[in-house]
Amino acid sequence: MSNLDPSPAVTPCRSAAEGGQVAEFFDARAVPLGGIRGIEVERVLPQRRLPTVGAWCFLDRFGPQRADMRVLPHPHTGLQTVTWPLAGEIRHRDSLGSDVLLRPGQLNLMTGGRGIAHSEFSAGDRPLLHALQLWVALPAGQAGIEPGFEQHTELPAFQADGLRATVFMGALGPVVSPATTHTPLVGAEVEVTAGAAAHLPLRPDFEHAVLVVEGELEVSGSTVTPGPLLYLGTGRETLSLRTAHGARAVLLGGLPFPDDLVMWWNFVGRSHEEIAAAREDWESDDPVRFGLVPGHDGARIPAPELPGVRLTPRRR
Repeated sequence: MSNLDPSPAVTPCRSAAEGGQVAEFFDARAVPLGGIRGIEVERVLPQRRLPTVGAWCFLDRFGPQRADMRVLPHPHTGLQTVTWPLAGEIRHRDSLGSDVLLRPGQLNLMTGGRGIAHSEFSAGDRPLLHALQLWVALPAGQAGIEPGFEQHTELPAFQADGLRATVFMGALGPVVSPATTHTPLVGAEVEVTAGAAAHLPLRPDFEHAVLVVEGELEVSGSTVTPGPLLYLGTGRETLSLRTAHGARAVLLGGLPFPDDLVMWWNFVGRSHEEIAAAREDWESDDPVRFGLVPGHDGARIPAPELPGVRLTPRRR
């Protein structure tokens, strides 16, 4: 459920939204993940032309499929991981001592900050799993904060005729998630019943995107099915949603992220040196920076080799 690609692409990026309403599709790409038997994910973010949506900088969709997920301990820095299961259960353990079972409708939020390690295993023998793994980039002033972990089993919802939107991060209209955020953003799972036509309130200074995970949904005139991400730009105060047979989707949004970022493997930083130092600390098994995830007898995922080029940011 994290980036376990043994040869991760360099993802230097600067999010600098041009502003204004758009309706642009970005196709997901299939990524087989080493270390997870028989699992392939659809990677939706980052994209070359769309590295971020607000502070959201990474989005994998996994499933629905029956699989035995075994993600051994691995590190994170400079980000928050947001794990949102749609079906199945996931056991999370981390170097802070957290050991929890995550179910659909519940949120695991892990803040990497200066450094944390965790593992994720499916519960049961090849269960039906369907989930989203997202990352939120921490702003420069908080990128090196102390690591943390939160699980929220009860989350608020925005409701309208034929629509329910569970707000797992940030705020949607008057509804605010209890999860800790460090930049203005929104993350919500939206369920629309068959035959419904509904509207969601949006912040016009946010950029937004929609990923459909079940069914077919008309989003402000664009027909969206599972797979691609619909990027909506900024400047919208409402979002109209229609469906003939029912649909489920995830709405992401936030203020356009101002910082230059370099993303490589499971690290988010601002420079080549920062990423290289994080990799060296993980490979040297630094007990202070990343700690130990209990229950794995020291087993862990090694970091890939850095590419033979200097990691530098680029503009969207």
